[in-house]
Amino acid sequence: MLYYFIFAFKTDNNFTSMLISTLYIMKKLLFLFVVLLSFQLHSQTYVKVNALTTLLTIPNVGIETSIGKKSTFQLDILGSPWKSIDGKPQQFYIVIPEYRYHFKEKYNGFYAGAHIGGTVFNFQKWNYLNTDKYEKGFGYVIGATIGYQKKINDRFMLDCFLGGGNQQGFYHGYYLSTGERYETAKNWNKSGEWLPYRGGVMVSYRID
Repeated sequence: MLYYFIFAFKTDNNFTSMLISTLYIMKKLLFLFVVLLSFQLHSQTYVKVNALTTLLTIPNVGIETSIGKKSTFQLDILGSPWKSIDGKPQQFYIVIPEYRYHFKEKYNGFYAGAHIGGTVFNFQKWNYLNTDKYEKGFGYVIGATIGYQKKINDRFMLDCFLGGGNQQGFYHGYYLSTGERYETAKNWNKSGEWLPYRGGVMVSYRID
C-alpha cells in the first residue's frame, strides 16, 4: 500500500493555487488548535513525530491533548514535499483531526480513534505504475485508528498505531508525456476505496 503515498505530477497553475489554498487552511487550523491548547491549563499535551514515515522521507507530525478523563484529541499532518523522485514530481498532503478513547488511561495502553480528514495530491495510483498516467486532485477520508501508547518517562512516550477507512477522491487524470487529460469527465472524476492509509510509531514529547 506504500504506492498510495507516491505521487507523480507536472505542476500547473490550477494545482499550485489549490495547493496554496489548502496549505493556508492547514496553517489556520494549526494556529486555531495551538490557541485552543493554551486554554488547556490542566491537560497533558504531547507533540509528536512519526519515526517510521520520517525515515521514509515522508514527515508526519502531530499534537495530542487531553479533552476528558479517557479522551484525547489529535491533529496531525502527513506530507511528501518532494518535487522529483526518479525524475517525476511527487507531492501530497493529508490533514487528520481525530478523537481518541483510551480504554485504560490516557497515554498509557490501548486506544481507538475516529477521524475525518482532507487530502490534496498529484500522484500515480498503484494500478497506473509504469504507465504514462497520473492524477491531480483532492479528497477526504473517513476512518478509524487503533493504537497502543507506552510512557518511557515523565516526558517521552511512544505511540504505535494503524488506521484506515474509506477514501473518496476527486481528480483530473493526465498523461505525463503531454499534459493532456486521459479521461473526459465534465467536472471531476471520482474514485472511492477502502484501504489502510496511516500508521507508524510516533515519538512523543510532553510540553505542559
